[in-house]
Amino acid sequence: MPALFPPWLVFSHASPSTAYIKAFSLISTHQYYLLQLLYQKMATASSLILLISFFVSSIMDAFAGSFYQDFDLTWGDHRAKIDDGGKLLMLSLDKASGSGFQSKKEYLFGRIDMQLKLVSGNSAGTVTAYYLSSQGPTHDEIDFEFLGNLSGEPYVLHTNVFTQGKGNREQQFYLWFDPTQDFHFYSIVWNPQNVIFLVDNIPIREFKNQESIGVPFPKSQPMRVYSSLWNADDWATRGGLVKTDWSKAPFTASYRNFNDAACVWSHGSSSCASKFTSPVSNTAWQNQGLDAESRRKLQWVQKNYMIYNYCSDMKRFPDGLPPEC
Repeated sequence: MPALFPPWLVFSHASPSTAYIKAFSLISTHQYYLLQLLYQKMATASSLILLISFFVSSIMDAFAGSFYQDFDLTWGDHRAKIDDGGKLLMLSLDKASGSGFQSKKEYLFGRIDMQLKLVSGNSAGTVTAYYLSSQGPTHDEIDFEFLGNLSGEPYVLHTNVFTQGKGNREQQFYLWFDPTQDFHFYSIVWNPQNVIFLVDNIPIREFKNQESIGVPFPKSQPMRVYSSLWNADDWATRGGLVKTDWSKAPFTASYRNFNDAACVWSHGSSSCASKFTSPVSNTAWQNQGLDAESRRKLQWVQKNYMIYNYCSDMKRFPDGLPPEC
């Protein structure tokens, strides 16, 4: 296949993922030539970002499983449903209840990808949560939470990392697109060195393993994938000043293209060998960090779209910022 794409567009690391290479052979001829046309026509950075999103979607389409196979609908009765032969999952919220689901598998390290399309219109008071979590009072958790807003106002993407039951590590962002108009990828890379949050494969946050200075890191508790849509109008929008408009219900969020390149935990052992090698084809996540290009993207997001960072909140931590800051 001829070289069409700049190297940073596809590979963010020195060794390209086997899965990404395989995906080139799996995308359709129509998709390939459309990508070629797009790349020849596009020159601006914003256009290239759109191309990245399209290309990542093509890759994940090739690897996505079935929601019937991968998830259980755990609450909300008919408000949670799987459609399109297992390719689409929808959660809804009305005044009586929200809804949620969880993965059948538990994971101890991996890369988790999912496309979401968020509640459109007046979503004030609603929260769509998508996260990894273990159980118990000393649980670990890696969070995406999407805080709804009034029509025309931007969503707030709220992120957090819990270790041994302690969170308070919030970073919040606006997005550089409307997350209600189309599906976008939200990904978590979790390995022994890093937790990386990505949106359309662009890193927005990194939480490094800093156990050497006494900061706990999520490394020993298997976690499931969870998602829920629920009412949080006591805090979600402008600190609870804007309430949910139930005349707009039901509110609906949609999911597709789940992919788990990960170490599955079952019966007390991992599917990955003791030397941390994975049987899955995409193993780049196992040592993934941020290279120079990825760090430039991270800085771009944090400079232009970050609206809160706990590591800058001196009023909240008058006795000193947390050590990881």
